[in-house]
Amino acid sequence: MAAAALLRGAAPGRGGPAWRLRAALRRRLAHGSGRHCDDPAGGASWACFPLGERALVRVRGPDSAPFLLGLLTNELPLPASAAGAAPPPARAGYAHFLNVQGRTLYDVLLYRLPEHDEAPAFLLECDREVLGALQRHLALYKIRRKVTVEPRPELRVWAVLPRAPEEAGGAAPLREQAEGATILTRDPRTARMGWRLLTQDEGLALVPGGRLGDLRDYHRHRYQHGVPEGIHDLPPGVALPLESNLAFMNGVSFTKGCYIGQELTARTHHVGVIRKRLFPVRISGPLPAGGITPGTSVLTESGQAAGKYRAGQGDVGLALLRSEKIKGPLHIRTSESGQLALTASVPDWWPTATK
Repeated sequence: MAAAALLRGAAPGRGGPAWRLRAALRRRLAHGSGRHCDDPAGGASWACFPLGERALVRVRGPDSAPFLLGLLTNELPLPASAAGAAPPPARAGYAHFLNVQGRTLYDVLLYRLPEHDEAPAFLLECDREVLGALQRHLALYKIRRKVTVEPRPELRVWAVLPRAPEEAGGAAPLREQAEGATILTRDPRTARMGWRLLTQDEGLALVPGGRLGDLRDYHRHRYQHGVPEGIHDLPPGVALPLESNLAFMNGVSFTKGCYIGQELTARTHHVGVIRKRLFPVRISGPLPAGGITPGTSVLTESGQAAGKYRAGQGDVGLALLRSEKIKGPLHIRTSESGQLALTASVPDWWPTATK
């Protein structure tokens, strides 16, 4: 922590003593001597993915908490500690903004910023393609609340995953932190998604043993584990939150106060019948040059409709399927490749009752 504080306080010039101190401290952090790692063996090896397709919006002001609670499906991340106490670990949450019909508009990760003597403030991580639409959505419902909404383009979002896939669900040897403009916290959706890092600085320097990863590997990883993210996986105004496994990803509270789109979500939950879900799928056979078209029908062996392909990368992706159909042989038809076999699976991190 002390090393990180000195690093941020160093002067930005190059070549002088301050710059040399900054470079030395970055090397110490990169090799774990800054003790961001709790692993007695010296730390795990991490793959760090800069997520350029994700953007951040800050919502701050005295009314920011009740304002967001009236729009989001979930409770807000835990508040800062009481006055005079040490700052708590960084906290993050996951939620959707819904329209009045109860369909998903935007999926967001929420980060609560340390308050100190300032008004409550939150960062919302969203798909960059809907950054403007999300700001307009917030402005529409802001009315007279004492809230400021502003983008934070200087901050970058990183995903941090263990390089060895079998480590993804274990105890991660990193320490949650929220210091200055840097937040490092566990991904709130599932342990399979590792950690999230928000920073102005070079993300690799802040993760002991971190190595730059190929963004395609990040998306392949989350498709294999059935984690949707962004407008291609969750089309605005189309996707239903519970069919998108929002409850499995800790993204909805059924005890909080009212929020826009709550009625359909609550009714579906209490009826207890969700016939379709987003499942991870794998495709066998020669893929079309342009990939599988979103919305392509998924069929059973006898040709009955089982659902629709949603999005993916290469031979892995997500499909919205009827739960009772996933165990039988499935296929899709394409104009270029004819018929391709499709295999659906149930992620191991889902509740046991769904398997």
